[in-house]
Amino acid sequence: MKAMQLDHPGGRFRLVDLPRPAPGPGEVLVRVQACGVCRTDLHVVDGDITDGRYPIVPGHQVVGTVADANGVEALPVGTRVGIPWLGHTCGHCRFCLQGAENLCDAAEFTGYQRNGGYAEYVVADARFCFHLPSGYDDLQVAPLLCAGLIGYRALRMAGEAPALGFYGFGNAAHILTQIARWQGRRVYAFTRDGDVDGQAFARELGAAWAGGTSESAPELLDAAILFAPAGTLVPLALTHVRKGGQVICAGIHMSDIPSFPYVDLWGERVIRSVANLTRADGVELLALAPRAGVRTAVEVFSLAETPQALDALRAGRIRGAAVVRID
Repeated sequence: MKAMQLDHPGGRFRLVDLPRPAPGPGEVLVRVQACGVCRTDLHVVDGDITDGRYPIVPGHQVVGTVADANGVEALPVGTRVGIPWLGHTCGHCRFCLQGAENLCDAAEFTGYQRNGGYAEYVVADARFCFHLPSGYDDLQVAPLLCAGLIGYRALRMAGEAPALGFYGFGNAAHILTQIARWQGRRVYAFTRDGDVDGQAFARELGAAWAGGTSESAPELLDAAILFAPAGTLVPLALTHVRKGGQVICAGIHMSDIPSFPYVDLWGERVIRSVANLTRADGVELLALAPRAGVRTAVEVFSLAETPQALDALRAGRIRGAAVVRID
């Protein structure tokens, strides 16, 4: 089978021929139709995070159909499934037993410790495969499987905050803006200074205001969600959040957070991170997205063009989400 393989962190990322994998007990073999491109893939390929297994096939917003199953009756051959970032947990540690499987110390992640979806076929733990909602084609639904899921987890952490700031208006924010607006919240979108196209895109999706990170929204925020992996945004967002508000860091990797005056944190403001996702998050989001009328804007690349897709994401040239189509 054809696959995009990374030799080591920050190493060669290239199209290779690999043997078609076989599913072990409790696993399914999935014929991949599409795989969304995520900023976490950039962190894997660029070597920002290095705890993976190598060589590895990245990609963790995987959409495909079950081609073979090993002792899995719940997912017969032909079933359309989605495979997310969280690919396996132990199931018996304190985190797993408390409904926080996203924090399992033995967790394995798709495209990082388990081969992912930039390939014609992938093997997945059947317990961590999602049934996908009708009404979305393979390309449209792929971004929901990480940008949507982890973004939704961050949105839930914000509680009922009516005034939300999204820092970095890309894959996740374009999905979350639609959900937040459906919930009746006000969204303020912060992009790179001068990103007029990104700001216009945010307003098209219902943002009440859009501007650069050096600007201030028309009101103080109840919560700020940071999708951009820039630690410098944390103290900046704190100055935009009202007392009792939250700054939520939604990425798996971020540059160092600079020091800031305690007075900016004072007033029971909170800084917190989002770690991965749970299957419960996925079930809830995939049921909610069609009701909220979420539509993803996608730019399509071939499997061989995966490096170009990552380059475009790195440069901020993607309007919405990039998706690799596996022909």
